[in-house]
Parts: sequence; C-alpha cells; structure tokens
Amino acid sequence: MNAKEKYLFWKDHPNLDPSLKDEINNLSEKEIEDSFFDDIKFGTGGMRGVMGVGSNRINIHTIRKATQGFANYLKNNNYNSCAIGYDNRFNSREFAYDTANLLASNGIKVYLFDSLRPTPELSFAVRYHKCGGGIMITASHNPKEYNGYKIYDDTGCQLVPTMADQVLKEIAKLDDILAIKPRDNFDKTLIQIINKETDEAYWQNVLGIQKRSDLTKTIKIAYSPEHGASFVPVMTCLKKAGYNVSNVESQSNPDPAFSATKSPNPEVPTSYEGVLELAKDIDADLILVCDPDGDRMGVGVKHNGEYVILNGNQTGAILLEYILSTNEELGIKVDNPIMFNTIVTSDIGEAVARFHGVDVEKTLTGFKYIGDKVRKYEKNHEKNYVFGYEESYGSLISPFVRDKDATQACLMLAEACNYYLTKGKTLYDVLNDIFANVGAYYDSQLNIMLPGADGAVKLQELMKTTRENPFTYPGLETLKIEDYKLQKTTYKDGKEEALLGHDISDVLKYFLSDGSFIAIRPSGTEPKVKVYLSTKDDTYEKAIKKANDFKAFMSDILK
Repeated sequence: MNAKEKYLFWKDHPNLDPSLKDEINNLSEKEIEDSFFDDIKFGTGGMRGVMGVGSNRINIHTIRKATQGFANYLKNNNYNSCAIGYDNRFNSREFAYDTANLLASNGIKVYLFDSLRPTPELSFAVRYHKCGGGIMITASHNPKEYNGYKIYDDTGCQLVPTMADQVLKEIAKLDDILAIKPRDNFDKTLIQIINKETDEAYWQNVLGIQKRSDLTKTIKIAYSPEHGASFVPVMTCLKKAGYNVSNVESQSNPDPAFSATKSPNPEVPTSYEGVLELAKDIDADLILVCDPDGDRMGVGVKHNGEYVILNGNQTGAILLEYILSTNEELGIKVDNPIMFNTIVTSDIGEAVARFHGVDVEKTLTGFKYIGDKVRKYEKNHEKNYVFGYEESYGSLISPFVRDKDATQACLMLAEACNYYLTKGKTLYDVLNDIFANVGAYYDSQLNIMLPGADGAVKLQELMKTTRENPFTYPGLETLKIEDYKLQKTTYKDGKEEALLGHDISDVLKYFLSDGSFIAIRPSGTEPKVKVYLSTKDDTYEKAIKKANDFKAFMSDILK
C-alpha cells in the first residue's frame, strides 16, 4: 500500500486507538505522506521516532507490532520471560504496561519495573532475573516529541543484526497491525512488578566498580539528570560512596516536556546551563549531566577557576587513563586486557590503551556491538574486558550491564576527579598529560538534517553521490577509504581489499595522512547524516583549528 492507502486503512479501522482519531482526521496531505510513506525502522539504537498516528510514527500500534514480533522471536528461541523498563517520556509508562499485557497474552513471564528506571538498569534486570530478553521504552536523548523501543537479548545486550533480523522477519509476517492487542482474559499472574530489590542489587554492583573506595572524598559535585530516569541511581550511588553531590532541583523531576532545560542531550552545550549555574553557586569541582534514559553522561571540570566542558571522546580517554594507570599503581593484574570503541570514535582512546599495553578492537556504531564482543570473550576467554565506550558520551566500566551505563561512569569520573585533585591535578590537566604522551586530538561533528519522506530520498542520494565521488582534502593525502556498506577498503594507489569483521553498515571512513579521519554515516535514530571529524596535531589548538577547517570543507562538499 502507498501512503494514502495506508492512511485510509488506519482511518477506517475499528481498532484504531481512540487517542489517535482526532489526529488522523486532521492530517494535512504532507503529514499523511510523512506519517505513512514507510514503516518505522529499527536503527542503531532500536526503534525511535516522533510520536503520532501512522505507520512511520511511534504509537500504541507500532509498539504492539514490534512487541508481537519480539514475542514470536522469544518463543521461537524457547525463551519464556522478558524484563521491561521505561523512562520519563510522554506515553512511556502506558506503552510499557501495554507491552507487558501483550507479552503476557503470549504466555511470556514479564518483570516490569514499577516506575521509571534508566536503560542500564533494564539491561541489568534482564541478567538479574535470568530473562530471555528485555524491552526499554525510551527515546534516549532525543527531543520531547520522540519516543522509542529498544530490545535486548538474554545477556542484557541490545540485539545485534543476526538476532534483530529474526525479529524483523516475525514483524514482516504481521499483516494487520491494528488487529494486534492484548487479550481480555490473559493470565495477569505472568506480570511481576519489580522494584527496590532489583535497584539495590544494581546499586551494589555499581558501587563495586570503585578502585579507591577508601580515599577521603573532598570534591563537590553538581549534577543534573535533565528530568530523566537517572536521578535516583546516580544520587544514591554517589552518596553511598561518600561524595558531596548537589542536584539541579528544577531538572530533577521526571518531566516529559523537559521544561527546565533547553536540551536533554549532553552532546548539546545548552544542556549544561542549569548545572553550570549550580556549580558556580556551590564552587563545584565536577559537573555531571545524564541524558533522560541514563546511559549517556556529560562532564565539566573546574580548571583555573573556569568550567571546561569535555566531549565524549575526551571523557572516554580520561576514564580509560584512570582505570589503566590505577590498575598499574595498585598492582591489579588483568590478563590479555582489551578495550572496545567504535569506528567513529576518536583514536585518542586507542592511543591511550596501547600506551598502557592494552589491546583494542573497534566495532560499528551502536553499543550492542561492544556488548556482543563482551559475550564472545566471555565464552572463549581469549581476552578480558577493561573498558568500552563510544564518542557519543556513553561508556561501560564493568560488564554486569551490557549497555552504556551513566551511573557507573558518574561514579568512576567522581573517583578520578577526587584522586587527581589529591595530586594537584584537574581532569583537564589529565587530558593534557594524555596529549603529551600520545599526541593532541580534537573531535567535532557536522549534522545535516533531512526530515520527512523527501528527506529519506535525499539522504540515500547524498550517501550514493559521496560513495561514487570520493573527495580529497586539500594538502593531505587520503591513505585509504573504508566502505562498510560495500565491505571494502580502497588504498591511495587504487588497490582494493575486502573489509572483514563487521556487519554491513552505510558508513564511509577516510583515513588522512596526518593521522586524522573523516567518517560519514546516516543516523540510526534521526533523519540526518552525521559527519565525524577527528583531527590530530602536535598541539591541541592546532587540532581544534584543523577540525573547524574540516567542518567548513565538509559542509561545502555535502551541500
């Protein structure tokens, strides 16, 4: 069916949810096209989109479609239980409870949180309750108009493509998604509400990551959950560990409208305005900000009387440096250690790891690939996990969770800040020490928004044109281009070889002769193309200037 036919099918369907009827009756022609031209897809972070009526929107019917497909997947693989969590967003609780009812209607045991929880705790709950899978209702750091749906395997890791494809095949078999709904007479005893017991087990595991728990806590911390689900776990764990932490009160209530912040995304500078004001009031040494579902963390540090905001690559490198140097100082021996990050993450982390004699593997974008690597080495015992992170402000200290975990990251960053201050150093000083050891790196991004049905076409055209017409940055050689869609590497002399070890993904990565790289990929969660600009030079200032030059160049190229 085309968009108009799907629209009419939904409009006249007797099962259309009453809450959607007024909206569908008032759609313009353009809105009909945007809402129905496609079926909402699973991307790098699950299924995520704007809420509203239509097959290309997040609503009770598209959530049920995904749930029924996942239920069939679970049963096909002989799994009979699933954990469900949800965040603070509009409709998250309603979607979660309806999802629980639908799974129970399929005879699947459900462990459902009694109120909002962060994404990493859902991952933990899957493992703690020995479930066959998990579902998290969240749109992570996206704007308030969004919601979404993440699915997890029995290890608490988001489904990798080989597993997700099984779910998608089940979803494709569902003809009339508006006919999918929970039965009236399902066994309600299959739904178990979970609360404090799971929380306390999670908190205890988080507190267990500390390396210097006995060190006197002298720092002051300013913290904001940006209205999201991380307020309780982060505050609880920091206080249990003995830290002096103050929260931005106006941003600590679970407000789905995010009314007291300009952005709930730690990647956006305006998300720090409230916590910077608090930090100045209390003379904080450290600023911590989490996104709404508590898997990403932003960091600011007081340095020479001013607050400096660190990016995700810098924070990951500092965490890695602290963990590895502390292991060395305390004599903590890890056999065959390995660190994971992604193909669009700065090379600074790899340089830090190799400086300390730690092996590195890069994965595609999406923390599920890192979680899958943990599973692999857990089975064959060839390597031992020491750290994993992405450039997008997400990391995992200890793999009792198999997704990004901001609660763990907040606690470890607080410990690092506290320890280095005893040595007369700020975290920014540590970053400069890293530059002195491995070179100066800077990272930036360029985002090209392409919304709507026509935007999806333009996005594909842009990637196709870029793939067929390789660019050359003035003054630098392109040593090689990795094409993760065509699964090949092309070297500067024209030689080609197979690019092995990764699933197919629409990513192009240019490796330049000065140690910098430029990577281009469509976002897996928003209608945009993301350009990653990672520069290296002999000073930080030169690396920043080079990144700005790269951004101007790529902006012109992609117009």
